[in-house]
Amino acid sequence: MTGKPLQRPLTILGIETSCDETAAAVVRGFPPGPGEILSNIVFSQNEAHAPYGGVVPEIASRAHLEIVDGVIEQALAGANIALSELDGIAATAGPGLIGGVMVGLTTAKGLALASGKPLLAVNHLKGHALTARLTNGVAFPFLLLLVSGGHCQLLGVAGGDDFRLYGSTIDDAVGEAFDKAAKILGLPYPGGPAVEAAARGGNPRAFHLPRPLVSGHNARPGADFSFSGLKTALRLLVQRQTAAGICVADASASFQAAVIDILADRTRAAMAMYRSDFPDVEMPALVVAGGVAANQAIGAALDELAGREGFTVRIPPPRLCTDNAAMIAWAGLEMLAQGEEGGAPGTSLAVSPRARWPLAGKAPVSI
Repeated sequence: MTGKPLQRPLTILGIETSCDETAAAVVRGFPPGPGEILSNIVFSQNEAHAPYGGVVPEIASRAHLEIVDGVIEQALAGANIALSELDGIAATAGPGLIGGVMVGLTTAKGLALASGKPLLAVNHLKGHALTARLTNGVAFPFLLLLVSGGHCQLLGVAGGDDFRLYGSTIDDAVGEAFDKAAKILGLPYPGGPAVEAAARGGNPRAFHLPRPLVSGHNARPGADFSFSGLKTALRLLVQRQTAAGICVADASASFQAAVIDILADRTRAAMAMYRSDFPDVEMPALVVAGGVAANQAIGAALDELAGREGFTVRIPPPRLCTDNAAMIAWAGLEMLAQGEEGGAPGTSLAVSPRARWPLAGKAPVSI
């Protein structure tokens, strides 16, 4: 690969094991997309982690190790393609739970070595960021709101390796806040879908909850987020209501309304930053990615905001918002199309897994 225009579509196997989903997928296409998902196998570990109210790293990595080979076999069979017919093998190299990342990356190294195909070490967050190109062919540059269990960021995306950070959380990620809220309210894990479901039957104005960094004396310019104070306020509210009991639906709706207000305010600020960086883009896209992007109330609020601000919203289908391997395969496809193989940064067989890997930072270091 030399970065020249492709004469044929690329076919990539993707492997994702960064948290509690063991996933493998095969995608085919050209940048900027849309691409074709030939298979997308996801094995969720929710049942194994539910008794603990969150992901247990040791359980997650053991489960990945036990089933990753079978999941890959299913993905190849579902795509009706042999390993020898692939153009490359992509795997999450970070960020994530290091034990899980090691399982997927090591497996991908073995497959790449055995088949002679290039290994593409993918930033998990890049996978989320580029999903809208796989599904909708969104052109660069676009504004990205990345909202998941471990991440909450606003970035200007000018290219596959050009991410401009406008704001990030200073404490909890929004998905983590949903999980903690669910635990406080006695709702099941995973918390995000549980809170969203409960909120549908509640009054979002029943309880006044704070909007950290957005309103009052704590208001802050810029696009950073904070959710820790909101979570604490919910916990104190529940403690005060213990004797009489609290309406879980109303509390869930009030919590979700506060989250929506925070996300909308910070996104509006990032839109101004994006306009400053890319003044010539007439109809910019706001891409919402990550597991929390599957929340329909959040999506509706952001769609309304985008309409007022002159943006179009692009949100992948829910099954591609949560962790999956199709997004990893597509990110690898874009890397390969740019010529990132044969020892380029992040693609060598000696690449190391990383627990932390900022999206705007450097590729993993080879050893």
